Amino acid sequence: MKVIVTEKPSVARDIAAVWGIKTKKDGYYEGRGCAVTWAFGHLVTLLEPGDYTPELKKWSLGSLPFIPDEFKLKLIDNKGVKEQFEVIRGLFGQAVEIICATDAGREGELIFRYLLSLAGCEQKPFRRLWLSSMTTEAIKEAFGALKDGHAYDNLYAAARNRSESDWIVGLNATRCFTVRYGRSGGGDRVLWSVGRVQTPVLAMIVERDDEILNFVPQPFWELATRYREVVFKYTGKRFEEPAKAEALLKKISDQPFVITGIKGARKKEKPPQLYDLTTLQRDMNKRHGLSAAQTLQTAQKLYEEKLLTYPRTDSRYIGKDMQPRVVEILKKLTAIRPDDIGRLALDQLPFTKSIVDDKKVTDHHAIIPTGVLPHGLAGNQLKVYEAVLTQFIAAFYPDCVKEITTVSGESNTVKFEAKGTRIIAPGWSQLYPKPKKKDDDQELPEFQKGETGPHAPFVREGQTKPPNHFTENSLLAAMESAGKLVEDDALREALKEKGLGTPATRAAVIETLLNRNYIKREKRQLQATDMGRFLISLIQDDQLKSPEMTGEWEEKLKKIERGLYDASQFMKEISEYTTRLVKEAGYGQVDKSRWGACPKCGSELMAGKKGIGCSRWKEGCDYVLWREYNGVPLSDYQLQELSQLHVLLNPVNLPEKGRVVLRMDKNGHLMELACPKREKQKISVK
Repeated sequence: MKVIVTEKPSVARDIAAVWGIKTKKDGYYEGRGCAVTWAFGHLVTLLEPGDYTPELKKWSLGSLPFIPDEFKLKLIDNKGVKEQFEVIRGLFGQAVEIICATDAGREGELIFRYLLSLAGCEQKPFRRLWLSSMTTEAIKEAFGALKDGHAYDNLYAAARNRSESDWIVGLNATRCFTVRYGRSGGGDRVLWSVGRVQTPVLAMIVERDDEILNFVPQPFWELATRYREVVFKYTGKRFEEPAKAEALLKKISDQPFVITGIKGARKKEKPPQLYDLTTLQRDMNKRHGLSAAQTLQTAQKLYEEKLLTYPRTDSRYIGKDMQPRVVEILKKLTAIRPDDIGRLALDQLPFTKSIVDDKKVTDHHAIIPTGVLPHGLAGNQLKVYEAVLTQFIAAFYPDCVKEITTVSGESNTVKFEAKGTRIIAPGWSQLYPKPKKKDDDQELPEFQKGETGPHAPFVREGQTKPPNHFTENSLLAAMESAGKLVEDDALREALKEKGLGTPATRAAVIETLLNRNYIKREKRQLQATDMGRFLISLIQDDQLKSPEMTGEWEEKLKKIERGLYDASQFMKEISEYTTRLVKEAGYGQVDKSRWGACPKCGSELMAGKKGIGCSRWKEGCDYVLWREYNGVPLSDYQLQELSQLHVLLNPVNLPEKGRVVLRMDKNGHLMELACPKREKQKISVK
């Protein structure tokens, strides 16, 4: 008997239907010498430390780092999981051949291999089904191209390394920071969750919030003039002092304005590329406010309903083998978008290098429609499907051609400039709503060189603005390029190898930070909470907070997938790093250039001879922590830690002058901090 195992029941149902396997059993379909069974995503996980030895059930610094010589597996503790696994194990035992039909990617491979291992069937012959679409044609085609399962051993090695490295770093760092800095002595312990990917992402958000919090706006003045209802800007730099702007204003007042030059240049904007998951998530967040998790969930549902190809992809290209299929898909979709597709010459589609590139098709090609016509879509499903469909059609449209006109002018030798844009050929842009016009993108009348006339000069005052808080759109972009905010498609493509996480996991990382109350959503913004800020202040190891370091780890995992890096060497590096992290995670050195934020008003703290206090003390903020308490001197590190712990207490209930009550043991060591108005809220600092 051949046994086919899928990742979800719905996929098993579709595969069984394609091959006419109709008999439904308890946990599988049977017929024609085959059994089609399923998992529920991950059924198998790595053992917890306490499963290796009972002593490790107790969290202590002395047991760290704990790195198993050999990782072992167990079932997820769930009755339904156990029952389904027994079905799978029984079928595997009877199988003459097993076909892996889990999702075609790193995690899908891990799900299957863990099942195979825990069932004790690793010696059984197995083959791999690689599906990019759930249509009947795609399923039959994929079964005709089954590969030996061991051809994907490198993919499994990378998946296993990802799982085990996350376990090693996450478990050891979480236990270390929780034991050192969690609450005790009457208060509930705080679980300080630390992870290989989630912590650098949190650090990026905290850093951005700090930039905004500490930003001091600087005033500036700009000189401009209005001539024939067009605003011309002064071509020099803006002014830091109003007197200089006023002097030039006086110079050109009551003087005529002369047009000195007109330049026109045509600019071609290429069609947008096909979607990968991250770009789709970013667009859906920007246009509709959908979270990354909502977009992934919706795209996955559309995939399972056979409307879209596999969504968990980091490629924006299709292979040459897909070209004939693209034409057939567009012909089918003409039924729902006749005008848009009708403008294309389907027998002469421009399969450019920005659409077709075999070298840039990784596990899967770009997300495109399958050609199956949708019925009754609404809500998020309609938004996501329409976005993918429009992008797919637009990719084959001609360039958008614009004419950019620059008009130069001057008054009494002071030079000015105005720009305007005119669409000559809309090309692909006609498929999208017209973008809002920018302030400097004006409708220009017909100007003649040498014409002159009166004008209305003016000076306007402005202020420099802080950077924006992260949205899921901008955060996903930063995660994709290892913390570097890059908008250029080519440069982003080059940095993909070093991204934080993968397209399939980034949404889950963001949701984890939200669920653990380390970040919060403010409308479309993502901001760090006091808990998140405090956790980052505790972590002294720069590598653990570094997007670049985590990006390098991800790059190595991708090299392992391709057989270009040794898996055992990667795990050795992870183990060595974790050992050093635990060793150095005690009381560290204080960065005295950055004491942290004031718990009362959020401004930067500053140090004085007798303590640390708010940098805005002249403006009335009286937060202070003294260097000596009841005759016991406090170290710089203790002062910094106490100030950040203080953030966790509700600022509305802070005692007068922001002081706290400290409790000491008999040796004068800090034990806990409490707020007199909230005596029950105590935080251990031992």
